[in-house]
Amino acid sequence: MSDQQASRGLNRTLLGKLIVVAVVMFGFAYALNPFYRQICEALGLNVLTQKDGTVSAPVNTQVDTTRQVVVEFDGNAQGPWRFRPVTHSMTVHPGELVTAMYEVVNTLNRPVSAQAIPSYAPQNAMPHFKKVECFCFKQQTLQANEARQMPVVFFIDPALPKDVKTITLSYTFFEVGGLEKTAAR
Repeated sequence: MSDQQASRGLNRTLLGKLIVVAVVMFGFAYALNPFYRQICEALGLNVLTQKDGTVSAPVNTQVDTTRQVVVEFDGNAQGPWRFRPVTHSMTVHPGELVTAMYEVVNTLNRPVSAQAIPSYAPQNAMPHFKKVECFCFKQQTLQANEARQMPVVFFIDPALPKDVKTITLSYTFFEVGGLEKTAAR
């Protein structure tokens, strides 16, 4: 066996190993999203997108009219759409049930499934921001070129620390691949 034949044999072996590594990496990346979702649900870590079963509209609303909190709304799009709040801010009283609207437009010529993930600032306001209804509780499927307004119904717990005068609710709306048939509309 010549050096050239030995070199070709080593190159073929290396090529085979690289192909196996590429296939394994692709498989891992493909399985990562559902695997991550199952782990988060099993451990209760994905609390930002799940509806808290204990939150419901207050039966005997105790609105604190002596206090006002400015709620600012923000929307970030990670994908083929326009996503924004219809109203950029509103002033509410703690305990008051309020509805805010977000608008999303699918700019593609095909259906797209997406999920919104909320974040709050300041962080200590998060446990006091109670969403009763929200488009972020489930995936949304938008048809080709569809525009939709989606509500967020919430109230601010009167136990919100007195030094919090402004809360920013920000959503990042991103595409969820491979779930078009099961996504809630």
